[in-house]
Amino acid sequence: MGCTMKIINFGSLNVDYVYHLSHIVLPGETLASSSMQVNPGGKGANQSVAMIRAGATVWHAGQLGTDTEWMRDRLQKEGIDVRHIKVSGSVRGGHAIIQVDETGQNSIVLYGGANITIEPERIHEVLADAKAGDWLVLQNEINLTSELLKAGKAVGMKVCFNPAPFAPEVFDYPLDCVDLFILNEHEAAGLAKRPIDTAPEILLDELAETYPEAMICLTLGADGSLLWSAESGVLRQFAYSVTAVDTTAAGDTFTGYFLAELTRGSEMKTALDVASRAASIAVTRAGAMDSIPFRKELS
Repeated sequence: MGCTMKIINFGSLNVDYVYHLSHIVLPGETLASSSMQVNPGGKGANQSVAMIRAGATVWHAGQLGTDTEWMRDRLQKEGIDVRHIKVSGSVRGGHAIIQVDETGQNSIVLYGGANITIEPERIHEVLADAKAGDWLVLQNEINLTSELLKAGKAVGMKVCFNPAPFAPEVFDYPLDCVDLFILNEHEAAGLAKRPIDTAPEILLDELAETYPEAMICLTLGADGSLLWSAESGVLRQFAYSVTAVDTTAAGDTFTGYFLAELTRGSEMKTALDVASRAASIAVTRAGAMDSIPFRKELS
């Protein structure tokens, strides 16, 4: 079963500086790192790689700095269409400082750089290549998110929004344009305006009531995932049991594989299971983009 539509991911492109530590640094603490790697990343780029490795047809749109221009070649080598990745000569590329502790948990400091200086005219330029039924994938690591949500919906695209990192300005976005929300517990609690320790089932119910036209997918780490849609009701997917090394790309891997399955016409339950299997492989490997499995590894 092949893909019948393409995915345009208008998303971030970052260089990740990854530091391995005994524990996440505390306020006021200085801690020596046991190792450091420099890797391609950004939620947008990671999700594009996950989608292409899952078998989808993927176009990535975004903006690099001259210091990070090499990332365009990296995505192109993956098979991603990079015609809409531009390079800014006036601002540095985005980057992230990532701490990873001995249990695989992480803490991330993000610098937007070129990702947040995209010119508005790029929206028409990119979406001119879309057709009705294509997917537009957005995160919250670039500027113009509000405008892109409206523009994607206006040209008949299906819109997936992963509001990460979550911030109060998300409530100013036209969220009625979203067809699929993919949220971790922090993002779900933020969007529902509830405490972080609120039960996922309550968050799902409240979000489904607020956004009844959208699918709501909650990723819950070791507790699996939950999905609500008007078509399927509530579906629960367990997480595959593995020993985690680095959870940095788990959510992006899940998102990419889940969307790729939707473009293949898979049932929701199948899409959840495939995404869960892919994420379980990613967390057993160090790094972000490099940890994302190829589809053949899921068999």
